[in-house]
Amino acid sequence: MAISVFDLFSIGIGPSSSHTVGPMRAAGMFVSRLKQDGVLAQTAAVRAELFGSLGATGHGTLKAVLLGLEGYEPHTVDVAQADLDVERIRSTGRIRLLGAEIGPAHEIDFDASTQLVLHRRRSLPYHANGMILFAYDGDGVPLLEKTYYSVGGGFVVDEDAVGADRIKADDTALAHPFSTGDELLRLTKETGLSISALMLENEKAWRSEEEIRAGLLEIWRVMAACVARGLGREGILPGGAVSTRPDTLVAEEPLEIRLGGKPLAITMRTPGDDFALAAGFLVSEGVVSRAQDVANIVYCSGATDDGSNTYNVVDVQLAPGAPLPDITLERNVYTTSSCGLCGKASLDAVRTTARWPIADTPPVRVTPELLAALPDRLRAAQGVFDRTGGLHAAGLFSPEGHLLDLREDVGRHNAVDKLIGHALRSGRLPLSRTILLVSGRASFELAQKAVMAGIPVLAAVSAPSSLAVDLATETGLTLVGFLRGGSMNVYAGEQRVDVYAGAPDGGLTR
Repeated sequence: MAISVFDLFSIGIGPSSSHTVGPMRAAGMFVSRLKQDGVLAQTAAVRAELFGSLGATGHGTLKAVLLGLEGYEPHTVDVAQADLDVERIRSTGRIRLLGAEIGPAHEIDFDASTQLVLHRRRSLPYHANGMILFAYDGDGVPLLEKTYYSVGGGFVVDEDAVGADRIKADDTALAHPFSTGDELLRLTKETGLSISALMLENEKAWRSEEEIRAGLLEIWRVMAACVARGLGREGILPGGAVSTRPDTLVAEEPLEIRLGGKPLAITMRTPGDDFALAAGFLVSEGVVSRAQDVANIVYCSGATDDGSNTYNVVDVQLAPGAPLPDITLERNVYTTSSCGLCGKASLDAVRTTARWPIADTPPVRVTPELLAALPDRLRAAQGVFDRTGGLHAAGLFSPEGHLLDLREDVGRHNAVDKLIGHALRSGRLPLSRTILLVSGRASFELAQKAVMAGIPVLAAVSAPSSLAVDLATETGLTLVGFLRGGSMNVYAGEQRVDVYAGAPDGGLTR
């Protein structure tokens, strides 16, 4: 028995060769038989009945039968146009028999709801994938009735080849016939041919080497196009299937920050880097500015009724001599994962005096091209976001565009605090030679955090708030918003953006 590579790898409409390619070929064979017998012009009605697996599962079979009746071939049908053609048939109630070949010359009435019949619990005797097609004249007199079996791989046999749970053996003589893997390996040793070279010699029994190579390249082109088309489409799998599967979710839990044992703030955060988050929060609040100001940070046990450690409460102990702020109920804050600082008593209380002025010694200058490249670099480094799709990010970059540090959290304000906290604990404050990039918008609080850490440039992929722009203008902070797609808006501190170096394609607005 000989099988060509083009029988193993055939091109056809999906999703299943036995449920779509086979039925489409069978329907095409049926209307071609009507033409061959000279009764196509007399045909006034057709009906298709699907049995066994074809009737029970669907798998695009109905669509395939309609396209086959219109004369389309599985390997040449335009998949985009096919959907339009099927919709035309269903909406107009008319089908063009062999239309792909002869056009609309023979268009007849067709009601898909009654003339495509699914037998979900009945099978034909010789194979699970069976179908019967009928043709009638205008008086209802039968013109043709044929039974077909789709036996896998797109192969179709009719009732004249009963026993058809396998295709008819091909007795073509091959140059190097074999039946097993051992025989194939033996032949490669005897002939000195590689497996691919030996198979090419066998394939020449059906067609020339030029035809073989052209055919294989066409199969590869279609495969690549299918992948590209699938990646570019959104929607539900054919059949409207609903599946249940596990998903990876972002953790979100409350963190209470205590100072000297007294509650100071509660924030909703992604667990991890909690000590850095607490330290960064205290920098943003103007409580500490040097690593030496913090004596210790610990998780508190006994935060629950049973005395267990939930790792959701941290206590910061200041070093001797470090000024302890006045902690009152009025200054206690609750921050959520979305809005950041929400509970300050007044705007004046939030405008904490910065320890380091935003100075240009040495100067920080950036080009629009450098800024435009940062969002992609930030996104490429977001490992947890790749698994969850649910985290904000804050990235610290050098003036040359190198990523120095990255933190992710459900709250962008927490991500920034984690960055600043790491810098405090490693003795790197002020961050006077850096660019801070945040996902999402630039709120007043994020601008405040940048100022408190001595960061001269804050960029965000979305819009800033009016208070953020006011603070940036007052303090000399460079504030960039809508940094996406090669364009950006510079709201304050434009002297650090070298606009004369040339803006990216998307443009720059001041």
